[in-house]
Amino acid sequence: MTSTEAHGGARVVSVAGDAPYDVVIGHHLLGELPRLLGDRVQRVLVIHAAALATSADAIRDDLLSHGYEALLAEVPDAEAAKTAQVAAFCWQVLGQADFTRSDAIVSLGGGATTDLAGFVASTWLRGIRVVHVPTTLLAMVDAAVGGKTAINTVEGKNLVGTFYAPAGVLCDLASLETMPRFDYIAGLGEVIKTGFIADPRILEIVEANSSLVADPVRAAGSAELLELIERSVAVKARVVGEDLREAGLREILNYGHTFGHAIEQVERYSWRHGAAVSVGMVFAAELARLAGRLSDADVERHRSALTSVGLPVTYRGDRWDQLLAAMRRDKKTRGDLLRFVVLEGIGRPTRLEGPDPTLLAAAYAEVSEGAAAPSRAISL
Repeated sequence: MTSTEAHGGARVVSVAGDAPYDVVIGHHLLGELPRLLGDRVQRVLVIHAAALATSADAIRDDLLSHGYEALLAEVPDAEAAKTAQVAAFCWQVLGQADFTRSDAIVSLGGGATTDLAGFVASTWLRGIRVVHVPTTLLAMVDAAVGGKTAINTVEGKNLVGTFYAPAGVLCDLASLETMPRFDYIAGLGEVIKTGFIADPRILEIVEANSSLVADPVRAAGSAELLELIERSVAVKARVVGEDLREAGLREILNYGHTFGHAIEQVERYSWRHGAAVSVGMVFAAELARLAGRLSDADVERHRSALTSVGLPVTYRGDRWDQLLAAMRRDKKTRGDLLRFVVLEGIGRPTRLEGPDPTLLAAAYAEVSEGAAAPSRAISL
């Protein structure tokens, strides 16, 4: 891994590319924020989820003590933040406060907040600095790292967005202790995904410590979770450092997402993202097995690793037409050609383009409720 140790035992993963930045992982990291903002910044807008108003006040007070002008913009929690109307509200705040290109945004919240704040930062004056302070496991290992920003439309999720690297990311693991357990477990779906596509050590840690890593209160201060997050971020850092704009390699990060996003859309985003991706990975694994690319043992490892932490591996069996229509609208589709990231083995991702419709239907049958028996799947 390309990571180093920082003050206080925090880990720093460096993301390469045209605009390199650091992801700092540890506990009590607020003192790192001025370093990531830089010396030129004068004004800072903290865009925060409504549920984090107290934490946002603390960040504002700290910024004020360091000589910044600091303002707050409260936005709705979760996916309700990712709308053109909320983005316009943030632009209005920036305009009224006379934000210039030498000023910055700090995001505080889950993946929806970091997606929104990154989009606002990338579009205000064609780009100002943004530092993400993710407060959920999903945001730490996925949304806040990699430079993808987006808002949703009626037609689908993340259809309007930009590629825009942050100036830095602060992953304070203490925030995970107060996460709702099911939301935290859903975030483990993205962690486990990076194990399947690139780092089998992640799977080994999960398999050996499933009860620990599935408990946010116990896990937040553990060396095991710190290593899982560090490794997961390192996988993403390595990929996006080579392919920020998803020209090729970065597509492997979409493992499980084609079917997962379809579930989210059919369920009107009532499913947690990581839970939908969990089912999507099993669908992709079954598709690869049916296409002769993946062994039965590797497919079973998907089910066992995911269910060991409480993630779902099945979905209702009466939604195929809606799911197929949603997948055809997926960003990875080219024309009428469906494209899936699949595995040829653990840590060996590849693409499967235009699979036979009978294979798709057969893979769906394998993940339909009743096809498998997850031992501790969470209720959704």
